[in-house]
This record gives sequence, C-alpha cells and structure tokens, in this order.
Amino acid sequence: MPLHTRMLIGFAAGLGLGLLAHFLAADAAWLDALVRYVTQPIGTVFLRLLFMLVIPLLFSALVVGVAEMGDVRSLGRIGWRTLGYTVVVSSIAVIIGLLLVNLLKPGAGVDPAVASALLAESSERAGAIAASGAQGGTGLEMLLRIVPTNVIAAGANNDILAVMFFALMFGIGIVMTRSENAARLKSVIEGVFEVAMTLINLVIRLAPYAVACLVFNLAAQFGWDLLLKLAGFVGVVVLALTLHMVVVYSLALRFFGGMSPRFFFRGAQEAMVMAFSTASSNATLPTALRVARDKLRLPRKVSTFVLTIGATANQNGTALFEGVTVLFLAQFFGVDLSLGQQLMVMLVCILGGIGTAGVPAGSLPVVALILAMVGVPPEGIGLILGVDRFLDMCRTTINVTGDLVGAVVVSNGIPHDPAHDAQPGPAATPSP
Repeated sequence: MPLHTRMLIGFAAGLGLGLLAHFLAADAAWLDALVRYVTQPIGTVFLRLLFMLVIPLLFSALVVGVAEMGDVRSLGRIGWRTLGYTVVVSSIAVIIGLLLVNLLKPGAGVDPAVASALLAESSERAGAIAASGAQGGTGLEMLLRIVPTNVIAAGANNDILAVMFFALMFGIGIVMTRSENAARLKSVIEGVFEVAMTLINLVIRLAPYAVACLVFNLAAQFGWDLLLKLAGFVGVVVLALTLHMVVVYSLALRFFGGMSPRFFFRGAQEAMVMAFSTASSNATLPTALRVARDKLRLPRKVSTFVLTIGATANQNGTALFEGVTVLFLAQFFGVDLSLGQQLMVMLVCILGGIGTAGVPAGSLPVVALILAMVGVPPEGIGLILGVDRFLDMCRTTINVTGDLVGAVVVSNGIPHDPAHDAQPGPAATPSP
C-alpha cells in the first residue's frame, strides 16, 4: 500500500477515534492516561527522530546545493540570473503566503484555555528551543545572531539560521577552492546528504502511526473545531499557490521572459501534470527537460542548468507552504509571532527552499524544525501530515512550473546555438 494511502488511513483513524473520545469521554481519567503514556510518547519519538536528522540534512543539502552552482563562474550571467530569480521569486512566494495567513487567519478562534493546555503539554525540547529563541532579541541583534561564533554550539542550540549561514559559506568555500581535496570533501558531504535522506525515508515510514497518535491527541481536545480549521488551512495554501502561479509567474513571463503566459502554460502542461501526479521535483526533471527543449524551445545549456539546479534549490511552492504552515499552527495554538519572528520565518523558508529535498514529503523536517524554533508545539505537524499528500502535489506543481519559468526568464536575451539546440518538435514563439 502506498505510503500516502497509509498516512491518510492513519489520519482518518486518529481523527475519528479522537472525535469519538472528545464527545464521549473528554474529561475521563483513562483518556488522559492513554494520551500521556501511549499516543503522546509515540508522537514525540517520531518528532525527535525528525529533529535528530534535520541539522545534518539541511547542512549537507545547502552545501551541496551551493556547491552544485560551481558552474556559476563558467556560465557567468546564466548562473547569477538563476540565483537572482530563485531568491526574488521565493521571497515573493513566502510574502504572499504570510500576507494571506495574517489576513484570513485560518487558525484563529480556538478556545485559548484548550490551546494553552496543549501548549503546556508540549515536549520539553520544544520548550527549550522556544526559550532559547526568545533570547534572540530584535532588529540588529537578530541580524548579528545569524553569523555564529561557534557553529557547533549553534547546532546544539538549534539556532537554524546560524547553521544555514555557515552551510552557505561552506558551500561558497567549496566552489572557490579548486583542488582535489575540495572535490573529495564535496563528495563526502553528498554522501552525508544521501545517508540523511535514507534515514529520513525510514522515519517517514513511521508517519502513518505517528499521524494517528498526533491527530488523536489533537482531536480529543479540539473536537470538530479541528476539521474546520484544517479545511481553512488547505484553502489558504491552495489560494496562495494559485495566486503565485497565475499572477507572479505570468508577470515574470511577460515582462522578464518575453513569452506569452498562454503559450507557456499550454507548452508546460505535460510537466505540470507529471509534477502533480508524482509530487517529486526530481522525478519530474526528465519531463521538464524535454518540455523546455521541445515545447518551449529554450537553449539547451540554459534549460539544463536552470532546471537541474531548480529541482533542488528553486522550490517556491515549498517555501510558501512552509511559511503558511508555521503561521497557521501559531494561530491555532495561540502563539503570537512578532513581525521580527515572521521575518525570521520568511528567511528560513527561503533558505529551506534551497535545502529541501525534491522528493515527496521532503519539506516535513524543515516545517517541524521551524515550528520548534518559534515556540509552536511541533506535535501540531500531525494536522498537516493528514492532508500533506494533496498539498505536496499542489506545491510540487508550483515548484516545477517555477523552474520552467526561471528557464524562460534566464534564457531571455541569450542567443540560441542552432547546432546545439536543434531538436524535433513543434515550432515555438520566436524569442524577442
């Protein structure tokens, strides 16, 4: 049985049993004991396994992602255009998500007493992280904390921005160091990333059981209010993703790519359908490369570089989803995030878009980490896991479409090499 089907079954079972317990025995001692000694520990173990792997996964993914841009020097304008497009469009995506969550407030309205009770039951790890995060200060202090004095201590304190900054610098160092030892070091870090991904995949196999336990805990306390909030969350995510694709991508194509949005979306349909069905940017890469070559008629060297890098580093939909999820759960649990904290969430989501694996459920470890970083109970991730497969399919479609848009934007103004790019296929709109 596919993993997402088992996760859906676990979500339905946990939700149904939790709602039943809420209405029949909300204050029963046996229910409290069941949550305290069975379902809560199972969910906590799952979350700790995710936390255990987040630092090595993010560090290795960011280093490898930056190191893969070693072609930036040789490709010159193509590399810098790709980097600029990734940062700008990912920032716009996260801003759209944060604005919609603050405007529509899909997680607000939960009984503060119940939310406070659940906050009090959060794991001690989340409390420790929240306490350390509260010491971050604001403004200039928060900016200075991004640069760590001791990266090992930053990792131990879950200061994820500092770890990400060090990973970015480390990747740049590998790019600038032209030696066999640096190449071997890059291979070692790629090995760390592969091992971390293997372990993450093993942990994700436990997700159906963890989902059942985590959702049971939440449903037993929140009742039907949980379903209403969950529907609002899905609606906001889909609305934000739709706005980003229809508005931002169309404007980028028209004004920076010199291509008709109608022509683009008609040509990119095959890759978009593949992305939606597989929920994996990496699995869709061969189709995206073929679409860029045959349908959009882009220069092969540009599209290959942009799409290959983008499958890992340019994940606008994932960054948007992570930002919406964190703020939704903060509203749900009554955690008031300041503007500075929301800006920090935005920055981590943009960087997380670079360090998120292009595989199904690849963003879940990052979401769990950001939740703990801003003091939101990580067990709230149980709400998201139940509907994550559908949202993963949606945001992967945005990711792949964004990669193709990036290839169009970067290709604009770069002359084609007919001998290199000639391929059979339908005629495309001539380049401006």
